[in-house]
Amino acid sequence: MKEVTLKDIAQILGISVTTVSKALKGYKDVSPETRKSVMMLAENLNYKPNTVALNLKNRETRTIGLIIPAIVHNFFSSVMHGIIAEAEKNGYLVIILQSNESSELEKKQIELLIDKRVDGILMSIVDITAEHEHIKKIIDKEIPLVLFDQVIDEIECSKVTIDDQRAAYNAVSTLIKNGNKKIVHLRGPENSINAKWRCEGYEKALNDHGITADPSLIYVCDGYSIEDGKEFAEKALNDHPDADAIFCITDLVAVGAIAHLNERGIKIPEQISVMGFSNSPIASIISPSLSSVDQPATQMGKESASLLIEEIAKRKEKESISHYQVQLPTNIIERESTLTKVLN
Repeated sequence: MKEVTLKDIAQILGISVTTVSKALKGYKDVSPETRKSVMMLAENLNYKPNTVALNLKNRETRTIGLIIPAIVHNFFSSVMHGIIAEAEKNGYLVIILQSNESSELEKKQIELLIDKRVDGILMSIVDITAEHEHIKKIIDKEIPLVLFDQVIDEIECSKVTIDDQRAAYNAVSTLIKNGNKKIVHLRGPENSINAKWRCEGYEKALNDHGITADPSLIYVCDGYSIEDGKEFAEKALNDHPDADAIFCITDLVAVGAIAHLNERGIKIPEQISVMGFSNSPIASIISPSLSSVDQPATQMGKESASLLIEEIAKRKEKESISHYQVQLPTNIIERESTLTKVLN
């Protein structure tokens, strides 16, 4: 069925489109009789305003762009859940794009969102080593931007993160307090700022507890998958058969490490402890259950969307804009994969 327009109503009533529009908006210069006729006909014909046209006229689309490195990770799925919930509560739709850890794809997706005239953009960047002119372009066009999880200091915008270094420090300190001394770290790619901070936290915890950080115990994973965990746990244990703990960049890598240890018949945690990061649902259901850093992903999504929507509203009203640095707390969830060792 053809969508009813203002022109259709105007033709039926023999009045101008402008009069119909004014009547529907309640303008006082339209007579009560005309307004009543317009309202009744609009209701009978099931007329619905063209919200896209109205929003474009007001220079808003009620859409938010979201660029994340990967949807398959439970962490980003939970962040998305928080973002969508907050956006829908405020009448916004979310356009979700996955950059697949590619800076080139990230550039194209930013151009796409700018062309779509989104009201604001939420991003977790993919590469700290690349130039970021494409991200600065968002700022130059005065499009509200909030970065979350993986961020860069040189971009002037609000940011929502955790203290990755402190979280890793606490995780490794927990392993050390449990009696572990030779701790392998399966870290993320070199170009990941989160991986860099977590590795720094790992090294600082060792040094602060009187253990010299050994670079040969650090293995750079190509990604964040179970396969990476299996592959690099095997390499680490072949190189260091006396290692007594493994601290992993993500839970999925930790699950891969546990799978490899189980295949080799190495007892967890009696012979080697394993600590993950993000406290994903899989952590509590694998065997043995995985100790992990609890990362508030859904809250991160809600906080990010809330900051963005607030900035969109302020820009619309031409109010001054303040940028915020929100750092959410983390804590350690200990399960079966770590154990307090009896010291001789």
